[in-house]
Amino acid sequence: QVQLVESGGGLVQPGGSLRLSCAASGFTFSRLAMSWHRQAPGKERELVARIGNFGGSIDYADSVKGRFTISRDNAKNTLYLKMNSLKPEDTAVYYCQGVSQGRYEYWGQGTQVTVSS
Repeated sequence: QVQLVESGGGLVQPGGSLRLSCAASGFTFSRLAMSWHRQAPGKERELVARIGNFGGSIDYADSVKGRFTISRDNAKNTLYLKMNSLKPEDTAVYYCQGVSQGRYEYWGQGTQVTVSS
């Protein structure tokens, strides 16, 4: 059974930085294509960034390009999202997702990121 556990969220001032982590277990991590999504209050969940099984095929939402960096460490079974120059509109619950064989989806429980002065 795949388990994904996010951590690293919190309260940060505008312009600040955070690094989110997503620890995976119960599956061979390199067999999962991974991504970060977020959902703000009253809005639909949206894709933030995604990364291929071995660190290639990286894509970002236009709203975070140049500020966020997705990465993974397959030896540590961990996905990361480094977030710089945070804005109030980045406030949301951030979720990691793993996809196996292009169709089986797994989600973490989410971690809250609040950007406010």
